[in-house]
Amino acid sequence: MKMIIRRKGTIKRSVILLIVFITTVACWHEIGTLFASGNYDNEQNMVESIMAKTTTPGVAIVSSKQSKTEFKVYGFADVEQEKPVTEESLFELGSTTKAFTALAIILLKEEGGLAYSDYISDYLPWFAPTYNGEKTKISINQLLAHTSGIPSWSIRLIHEGTTEEMLGTTIHKISNIALDTYPGTEHQYATVNYDILAMIIEQVTGISYQDYVTQHILIPLGMTDSYFSTGQEKKPDQLTQGYRVFFGKSLAYNAPRYYGNIAAGYLVTNIKDLEHWINAQMGISDVPDDLKNAIQQSHEVDIPTVGYEAKNQYYSFGWSNDRVNRVISHSGSNPNYSSQVIIDLERQEAVFVLANLNSTAPSLIAQNRYEQMNGNPMHTFKYDDSYIIIDLVSSFLVLLAAIGITLKVIKLAGGKSQNIIDEKARRRKRIGARITLLFRMLLLVLVVIWPYLLNYNYDMISVWMSYSVLLWMGLATISCILSIILARINCSCSKKSCNMSIN
Repeated sequence: MKMIIRRKGTIKRSVILLIVFITTVACWHEIGTLFASGNYDNEQNMVESIMAKTTTPGVAIVSSKQSKTEFKVYGFADVEQEKPVTEESLFELGSTTKAFTALAIILLKEEGGLAYSDYISDYLPWFAPTYNGEKTKISINQLLAHTSGIPSWSIRLIHEGTTEEMLGTTIHKISNIALDTYPGTEHQYATVNYDILAMIIEQVTGISYQDYVTQHILIPLGMTDSYFSTGQEKKPDQLTQGYRVFFGKSLAYNAPRYYGNIAAGYLVTNIKDLEHWINAQMGISDVPDDLKNAIQQSHEVDIPTVGYEAKNQYYSFGWSNDRVNRVISHSGSNPNYSSQVIIDLERQEAVFVLANLNSTAPSLIAQNRYEQMNGNPMHTFKYDDSYIIIDLVSSFLVLLAAIGITLKVIKLAGGKSQNIIDEKARRRKRIGARITLLFRMLLLVLVVIWPYLLNYNYDMISVWMSYSVLLWMGLATISCILSIILARINCSCSKKSCNMSIN
């Protein structure tokens, strides 16, 4: 009997070591890269170090200093095809799209089409959110500043789809939403605020949101390669492949499209077009007078109506605005793209970074490039990238779950053991089995419902998070079910004094 137990223990240890060994070998390069210091003695080494640590396949950078523009490209637009990023490579902007939407609102306001103090219900009469159970109204300037009270988690109410009616579907979906705060009192970033603005633009102009922005902003600025993504790509050869992280690696990922979120994240562009955009912000390009005036207004901070982010940091017109240093900025994230823009209006300096992975790489690179332009030292990578941390933690949990499942399968197929004759021993075994059964059932419930406890849902998890999160949830569910089966068998065996070896 001792020999059998020793043999089973050896098998278990061997299986655990084998799983750990295979995982370590498969992810050895990624583990080494993550914990290596990297090189930050020049811009190229800095960018490549951050790209490696965040597993970002491709990056494009446009920077401007006192009217001198510079383009830099790194990595691949498509890794599998070994297609390099170029100045013409197209990326989805994510939330840096919001400044374009706000600019359209300013143009309409200047034309007399609307007023910032107008309510949503003036244009969409059926829009009737509530606060503390009572209907209330939200104004346009509250949408612009993210002070509407609409909760951040409302992003999960945006349904997949690329047809034009999806914008209306999205807004109808939240039309009676319960607000977190009374409109105008607190800043809470909710991407859907800008989708509501898009629908107001359509109501005022009688044309689609993307047509209005294209005709009145993109074309006048000379952004001829840019367009709004609706799933029908205008220049598919120039569009970079988007990616998603899994076990420390980037895998090609064709994320769902959300026309209902078009105004908040789905402008597609490249660094050549963004040169026109950032120079227009700094007033150093040839821009029509009405557009130039609107751009200048978008940099203004009206304290009573803007969103307060931090000391001297406000949110207004699609920009995070440092009114003391006169620096405007914004980050952007889509499921498989990300971006960051920083514009110093005082020093006439700007940098815009695009990436074909949702990560903090653009923000880190943009900040370092901005520091470099001003003669300041660049900062090393900090392990605060939420996407990398989530993938790292869930990958570790996947490993634990795989080991647990293997051990439980070995137990279930383990044969027979000695009878438990002593009544006290059987009672202890039965109590232990019942505690295990209860714990595993609670854990199973937690694994199933945890997204909802964080105001997520399974669609959000499947679209936005690492593949390793989904894999962990599946393996954790299987592990809990096997544990429940084992616990039930233990309960039965302790009553009947059976011979199954399931300890």
